[in-house]
Amino acid sequence: MTDRREFLKTMAAMTAAISLPSTLYANGPQRDKLGEILPLRKLGNTGVNITMLGVGGYHIGWTTERNAQEVIEAALEGGIRFFDTAEQYGPGTSEERYGKYLTPKYRELVFLMTKTLGRTAKETQQHLDDSLRRLNTDYLDLWQMHSLTTPEDVNSRMQEKVLDVLIRAKESGKVKHIGFTGHQNPFAHKRMLELTRDTNLIDTVQMPVNVLDQSYFSFTQNVMPELMERNIGVLAMKTLADGRFFATKERANWHTDDPVIPNYISMEEALHFVWSLPVSTLITGAEKADYIRDKVKMAKSFIKLSEDERLALVEKVKDKALAGTIEYFKQKPA
Repeated sequence: MTDRREFLKTMAAMTAAISLPSTLYANGPQRDKLGEILPLRKLGNTGVNITMLGVGGYHIGWTTERNAQEVIEAALEGGIRFFDTAEQYGPGTSEERYGKYLTPKYRELVFLMTKTLGRTAKETQQHLDDSLRRLNTDYLDLWQMHSLTTPEDVNSRMQEKVLDVLIRAKESGKVKHIGFTGHQNPFAHKRMLELTRDTNLIDTVQMPVNVLDQSYFSFTQNVMPELMERNIGVLAMKTLADGRFFATKERANWHTDDPVIPNYISMEEALHFVWSLPVSTLITGAEKADYIRDKVKMAKSFIKLSEDERLALVEKVKDKALAGTIEYFKQKPA
């Protein structure tokens, strides 16, 4: 418990470093021509500030066209300015819907990110060209190498010069920042960080951050300290273990037979725990506008959890972790 407390204490101290100074908000929330913007956080060493809540593009790709449009509009109205997607969401559907309902009117107001699953340089370059076309834009704010699975997967993509394509895209101005993602194995992330340690190439890393992650095979403990040391922006995902913190979600007409920690903590507690760590934004999926509005309310009500409050949430789910409960998207440790 002492080690966990010290770790969370250190991470919480770093959260203050990425939060913008209170003087910025002395006259109230930041605004743009659409209205009030959610609180902003620093994105690593990029010099860019992004909203503490972002829209996940996976749901935009599989929900109905009307729902997707309504989610985008509700997000903008709620003050979200960070939008995530990937070329394989749909596939292509999520990007196309952003290209219809987001970029034509709001491109200059939003931070737009997409990702590539390319395993070769040629495939990765094709993904970029296709993504830009579908998104109806001539540049990306962030492009990420997507879903690293193992250290061997990292080695393979590097040997196939995938990262080189991302670097050239940044040098050409088609991409402003580059990074990588993954949700299965923190040691894939560590391998990529190892291979880029003597460079300033990586701007962002997207990974699971949630209250159960603290207890085993942890991205937060294995990866986040180096990200803080190198001032790389952290994009948090799987903050509710892909919904499996709950057995049912009545409003979403959703049920799972393999909940992770059903009804141990509230959704608000789960999100506030993550925002109390040094993450630049929390990326959330929403297939209906009401769901994104709920998350906006939680962002607006956020007050940083104390050290004791954070530890209490971790301890609350500890027994589940010790009993072998895992987040289904993670590889089991060898």
